Amino acid sequence: MMAMPLESPVTFSNVGKIKWWRRGIFASQTGYVLLALLVLMVVMHFASPYFFTEGNMQNVAKNFSFIAIATLGITFVIITGGIDLSVGSMMCFSAMITSMVMIELSAPGSVFVHLAADGKTAVANVPGLILVISVLAGLCAALIVGLVNGFCIAVLGLSPFVTTLGMLSIVRGLAYVVSNGRGSFPGGPDADYFYALTSGDVLGVPAPFIYLVILAAVMAVVLHHTSFGRHVFALGGNEKAAELTGISVVRVKIEVYVICALAAGLQGIIISGWLGSAPANMATSYELNVIAAAVIGGANLAGGIGGPLGAIVGCVLLEVIRNGLVLAQVNSYWQQTLVGVIIILAVLVDRIRSRMT
Repeated sequence: MMAMPLESPVTFSNVGKIKWWRRGIFASQTGYVLLALLVLMVVMHFASPYFFTEGNMQNVAKNFSFIAIATLGITFVIITGGIDLSVGSMMCFSAMITSMVMIELSAPGSVFVHLAADGKTAVANVPGLILVISVLAGLCAALIVGLVNGFCIAVLGLSPFVTTLGMLSIVRGLAYVVSNGRGSFPGGPDADYFYALTSGDVLGVPAPFIYLVILAAVMAVVLHHTSFGRHVFALGGNEKAAELTGISVVRVKIEVYVICALAAGLQGIIISGWLGSAPANMATSYELNVIAAAVIGGANLAGGIGGPLGAIVGCVLLEVIRNGLVLAQVNSYWQQTLVGVIIILAVLVDRIRSRMT
């Protein structure tokens, strides 16, 4: 019996291959934005010789950190398909509560201080304790607002947009009520600690930037290596399917709004240290910058997509635009125009890339 020659297997070289615009750095909107950021930084270098100086790079790192921590928080919410418009007001309210508690606990007669030998200077009984209690008070205020937002949205079923829009006005109004429309200034024996921790630096690296890096690393671990992170993405992908798989949708929703509020509160406390005060109009409209940074960095308002890298890249891009315009002596009012254009372009490029698959 003649042996039949074996036929060579048929292969399809194009099957299973991922297009170049879906691989590596181009696999997400964040990659395109990062590439655009690098190009923009090169352009700014030629536009101004001062852009890449050490002092300017420190300013950029510090300034974008002033919205980046809040952007990390709101990214959690956006991944679930929600939105939080109250972050700007929350920054102001937490900063104001922190400053007011610090002043109150430092007043003569308080159990936390005693008078020095001159009979006038207040000295802390336990150095740093007033600062800790004051910061915790500010964060507790943020925690309460986050719980209210989460309860209204997850339990009562209210729209995230409407709920947080209403909370924006409520919290801003409370800030004016408790301060009578006046600013509050961090003071007392722990004031130096407060300013060192919020506006100081470590080996030339701004303290807010260090906090940002730590929190971004924690966020990356939580999102990609914990069950909570998987539940957050599941809600954004398909909330009904997530509920059918046994995920506690109500609990996860409340938790992400609490995280967002706490991040905004911490951000406001840090900003007040940089400003040296907590004015009643602090962080007005910051929610727009925070949401814009998250969206530019790749967070999808429909839910299911987002991460710390994209949030940081979006914040850096906004700050490079602002900083570059100032150095190039371009009218700073163009910043908002450019930000709007970049948001549309970022979403457009991602949509085109998705349709090419």
